[in-house]
Amino acid sequence: MCGIVGYIGKKEAYPILIKGLKRLEYRGYDSSGVGIINNDQLFVYKQKGKIENLEKYVKEKPKNGNIGIGHTRWATHGEPNNENAHPHFSESKNLILVHNGIIENYLPIKKELQKKGHVFLSETDTEVLAHLIEDIQDNEKVNLTEAVRLSLNQIIGAYAIVVLSKNDPDKLIVARKSSPLIIGVGKDEFYVASDATPIIEYTKKVIYLNDEEMAVISRTGKIKITTIKNIKKTPYIHKLELSIEEIEKGGFESFMLKEINEQPKSVLDSMRGRFNTKKNLVKLGGIENYEKTLAKVDRIVILGCGTSWHAGLIGKYLFEEFARIKTEVEYASEFRYRNPVLDKKDIAIAISQSGETADTLAAVKLVKENGIKVLGICNVVGSSITRATDGGSYTHAGPEIGVASTKAFTAQVVVLTLMALRIGILKRMVKNSQLKKLLLELEQVPEKISEILKLNDKIKKIAEIYKNSTNAIYLGRGYNFPVALEGALKLKEISYIHAEGYPAAEMKHGPIALIDENMPVIVLALSGLNFEKVINNIQEIKARKAKVILITNNAKIISPKLYDHLIEIPEIDESLSPLISVIPLQLLAYHIARFRDCNVDQPRNLAKSVTVE
Repeated sequence: MCGIVGYIGKKEAYPILIKGLKRLEYRGYDSSGVGIINNDQLFVYKQKGKIENLEKYVKEKPKNGNIGIGHTRWATHGEPNNENAHPHFSESKNLILVHNGIIENYLPIKKELQKKGHVFLSETDTEVLAHLIEDIQDNEKVNLTEAVRLSLNQIIGAYAIVVLSKNDPDKLIVARKSSPLIIGVGKDEFYVASDATPIIEYTKKVIYLNDEEMAVISRTGKIKITTIKNIKKTPYIHKLELSIEEIEKGGFESFMLKEINEQPKSVLDSMRGRFNTKKNLVKLGGIENYEKTLAKVDRIVILGCGTSWHAGLIGKYLFEEFARIKTEVEYASEFRYRNPVLDKKDIAIAISQSGETADTLAAVKLVKENGIKVLGICNVVGSSITRATDGGSYTHAGPEIGVASTKAFTAQVVVLTLMALRIGILKRMVKNSQLKKLLLELEQVPEKISEILKLNDKIKKIAEIYKNSTNAIYLGRGYNFPVALEGALKLKEISYIHAEGYPAAEMKHGPIALIDENMPVIVLALSGLNFEKVINNIQEIKARKAKVILITNNAKIISPKLYDHLIEIPEIDESLSPLISVIPLQLLAYHIARFRDCNVDQPRNLAKSVTVE
């Protein structure tokens, strides 16, 4: 969750750190801080709140130096305040450390250190690690690198850390386990960050650290990588496929609005080269090596969290319809702590935008320990889940900076659709005529999304009417039940209005008790198997005088008496409808949040990449 940035080289560190923290602010914005060494002096500045608070605080203070670390925090241990902000000092204040993750056994270590006379200034688990490193260095009479290595062998949990010491002013020591950390390689300089966004401006050469690896980065331009068991590793340099333009707002008022509007392109990029309508062909390179297994698989287990879980639910409908495979969709956070019934003939699919979601990554490891092949659907090249899985497909949505996922969701659904069709072909469950029709329609999805985006002003007017609502219900059936869940999640995430998604038929089994004349009910009524039944559900809602916002592609046969607001979307096959029906829900949530003066890119208490439990 938190954001880490570091620099060592010949340039001034502070401007690089601050710019990097701004690019990482979507990962955490409760507090921030920087630490810089210059002429054997260690300067540490920390402030509660956003990066701009830190900038104002540091403005007139000394901050020169060519080596430094920075951090933007999403609070886990301890409330957001100046004391709990990173970097954290060791006992002597000669050493500082920034950390992303959770140290699960910090409390017993802290008690042991307190017995030795250590005094702690914060409530964080991170400060304990800083003290532990120095305590080992002093008592074991080892150098800083060895002290870091020995300390990491004592802790339990997840971490990405960067250590800087006044007594070793020419090196940064970094390490990771279950939390992302990459090293940017420049000419006689190095950059460290939680993801590529702070690095791309300076270099496209990066090293991805693997779990339980640490690196010593020298001012002389050298880097040494070992495991925490002291096994030497050879650095492998990757090339970033990312541009500055992709991580800027590009004239939009927010990243979220930009990313909603990027969906015609992101959907197209996610399907590009993966099917051919003329040849009636579907091909996913990342799963080719597993097609024989997929052709015989009896059960698919989909793992995900949040929006990725909703995409997985749509995947269940797709796999069961087109491939006739029994499919289960699991919250990764629950799955990993159950004793799930698994069979080596199963296939698991892990879905994660960032590829770093801690619960999903842990679930992947659990499945693999049971001898089951795991495919990944991720958006970030080189991420932990992409390296932990056996194969899979990238979504090619491009960087998603807004905390509330939009374009990643539709990209995930595209990949799931193509995967289901491909397996259906392998199992001879999809007729050629059916496949051709679906591929022709899929080809038109980017254009249909563009049509819906033109309804922005109309949706904005509807949003203004309901900006002061305290509750909302979203209803859908079949493929659009998961879309209702996703729409409700978007509203909750960014506007702080309580909202729930339900299968439309389940409304009368409880939720209808909530409905009155003040309750907006957003109904997805798309052409398909359950269309008439959803219309009957709307009749029941209007009988209770609720306000109905209707999203449909079949308005001509629906009486205007059944809705207060109509959002018409293009006709599309029911199995592909989630790709377009979700767009008005994203825009509705966005504009309601803006009318409520909410920060849509950085909603309270949330962070983009959930890298802790």
